[in-house]
Amino acid sequence: VQLVESGGGLVQPGGSLELSCVASGLALDYYAITWFRQAPGKEREGVSCTSTSDGSRYYGHSLKGRFTISRDSAKNTVYLQMNNLKPEDTAVYYCAAYPIPRCSDDDSIYDYWGQGTQVTVSA
Repeated sequence: VQLVESGGGLVQPGGSLELSCVASGLALDYYAITWFRQAPGKEREGVSCTSTSDGSRYYGHSLKGRFTISRDSAKNTVYLQMNNLKPEDTAVYYCAAYPIPRCSDDDSIYDYWGQGTQVTVSA
């Protein structure tokens, strides 16, 4: 199993980025896929999850309305569209897979992780 994130970068406040998580060695429909992020000096936190059982979940009030998770099962890819980015969104973003299609923001249950992609929001 391999998860590969891409799409991070440097963006100004108010800007947008779309992250991609390409999965190989697993079928997305049988997994929960969650985006986590970790900012310097902070604990890793859940951002958003998608699964066939739960649809889409968003963790954190500050993300509501700004981030959108989606999946393309044919491409085995999960996306995270991030709009109106703020400096506090700066972090390394990871996607993770859990072999039961039920969402959770408990990072300890996830078996597979990508290498992460850096998102920096700065003027």
